[in-house]
Amino acid sequence: MNKEMIVTSNGHEVVAAILEDGKVAEIYVERERQRGVVGNIYKARVSKVLPGMQSAFVDIGLERDAFLYVSDVVDTLDEFDRLEQADGEETGGRDRPRGGGGRANGRDRPTQKIEELLTAGQEILVQVVKEPLGTKGARVTSHVSVPGRFLVFMPTVDHVGVSRKIDERDERSRLRGIVRQFRDEHGFTGGVIIRTAAAGRPREDIDGDLAYFHQLWNDTRSRVDSSRAPAVIHREESLVAKLLRDLLSDDFSAIRIDEAEEHRRVVRLVERILPDIVGRVQHYTKAFPIFEEYGVQTELDKALRSKVWLKSGGYIVINHTEALVAIDVNTGRYVGKRSGRLEDTIVKTNLEAAREIVRQIRLRDLGGIIVLDFIDMEERKNRQKVFQAFEQELRRDRSPSKAVQVSDFGLIIATRKRVKQSLERTLTDPCPYCSGSAVIKSSATICYDILSELRKVSGELNGQAVLIRVNPDIARALGAEERGVRREIERVLGRSVTIRPDVQLHHEQFDVMAC
Repeated sequence: MNKEMIVTSNGHEVVAAILEDGKVAEIYVERERQRGVVGNIYKARVSKVLPGMQSAFVDIGLERDAFLYVSDVVDTLDEFDRLEQADGEETGGRDRPRGGGGRANGRDRPTQKIEELLTAGQEILVQVVKEPLGTKGARVTSHVSVPGRFLVFMPTVDHVGVSRKIDERDERSRLRGIVRQFRDEHGFTGGVIIRTAAAGRPREDIDGDLAYFHQLWNDTRSRVDSSRAPAVIHREESLVAKLLRDLLSDDFSAIRIDEAEEHRRVVRLVERILPDIVGRVQHYTKAFPIFEEYGVQTELDKALRSKVWLKSGGYIVINHTEALVAIDVNTGRYVGKRSGRLEDTIVKTNLEAAREIVRQIRLRDLGGIIVLDFIDMEERKNRQKVFQAFEQELRRDRSPSKAVQVSDFGLIIATRKRVKQSLERTLTDPCPYCSGSAVIKSSATICYDILSELRKVSGELNGQAVLIRVNPDIARALGAEERGVRREIERVLGRSVTIRPDVQLHHEQFDVMAC
């Protein structure tokens, strides 16, 4: 697969797009005043311990207290095993069963309770694993882990692990030997997981990550001793640095940046991480916006709309709710071939939609529960074919996800790990006119509301003239299709009324005044 990274920066905002075979697959946004907190390490103060939920609220200095589960306090070795198995890719932690359960591998140990581990006012070191979302505070863990290009550092354990994807015994032994020698020579403490990217790398690369971790943790301990909770002890790297650290490989044919200083930083990073491809880092110097040049802006604009058209003429509709994301598939303008069956037309639309849905999930960074309503298919083999196509596309997604078929009518439910705000929440605000509901009362409904209100207060007007201030759309309706409502108002009051349009009034707002 051919990949490209396109980065635009204006000093206040950095936006990076990952292209796969020429199509925009992922978009990341970081704003100077709204930097994410996932990966940050804090000296926190326990605000409240909740024995009934086996969790605690901790103050890390943000608007809302963060949430800490008991399993994120006690299961340190479990976390090490999980990261070792997952190659250390999910260094921010993963959602786990909410409780103080023992080891998943069967080595049981006594379960500890949150009230035995933490008390209100206690100061602890935590790391953010999930951004604050909506009204929820951040989720934190005491399993601090710091990723490097070739290693993951876990200061709360004292083990050396190797990614299970490195299966050559000699190479595993060589890498362990490099880490252990550095630990012995420098008095380095803490656990280390050797990532798959370390396979075949020279000692200098591994030592470089270890030296960075050693210095970082010494600085971190100094800040912990000198800071009062709540305080930030370590901030995660910038957006572009994180992407290069986690994604950079020979698959990238080009990395294009439109800002000179950012370009210089990227060149230095790539020279350290993967020097063989430093020549692919390009400084974009045209006056024409880089996102317009490579078609990213068009895809970004489309990602903020609910309807997405397919090449065949069908379309999908993506709707966000409080509890889940619903995605509906429709044939739209696609009517199939003249000699074809309806079932064939439906299957082709569903297969195309399955690929596009996964691309939109990644592009928009949708998370939580996602319900997919494909067009009904009669044949079981076709339903299975669409489900398998969807699962196959999901394997390209770095975020942990799972899909299940739940009915014979084309319904699929997927879950995807949510770590940060979706693209829509990052780039948009709720509509101030409809308060985010996407609907307002119809003109007819407002006219009937006015009639109802005047019936209620008619006895208090004492024969005075009546002036009704309304939005211009309502004034037009009362003089046209709803003129019967106006006649009914005048009949109820026993006199004519004056309708005054006012552009300052909301569509649903009206004022009744006695003159």
